Amino acid sequence: MNIDNTKAQMRKGVLEFCILSVLHQERMYASDILDNLKKAKMLVVEGTLYPLLNRLKNAGLLAYEWEESNSGPPRKYYLLTNEGASFLRELRETWNELEEAVRMTTLNK
Repeated sequence: MNIDNTKAQMRKGVLEFCILSVLHQERMYASDILDNLKKAKMLVVEGTLYPLLNRLKNAGLLAYEWEESNSGPPRKYYLLTNEGASFLRELRETWNELEEAVRMTTLNK
């Protein structure tokens, strides 16, 4: 079994949660989202991020606003919708439950 593959699958499984969490703080341009994820050691590339942002938008969890840029074309800024904020709260509860379950299984050994 390949440990790198398992690590990648674990990251992929929490990527939506991480994106929603980043956007809960403030609206962001896609490259800023990427920077935040990379700082957190979530190895994400544009080819992964953009389809995921579109999927989250189509699900009603994200919206976007266009803003004029001083240095080029208008920029698309992503933000959480009310539904996205509610979804994020549920994900946080699930994350806390999973974290506790993992902690309990590793402490019992």
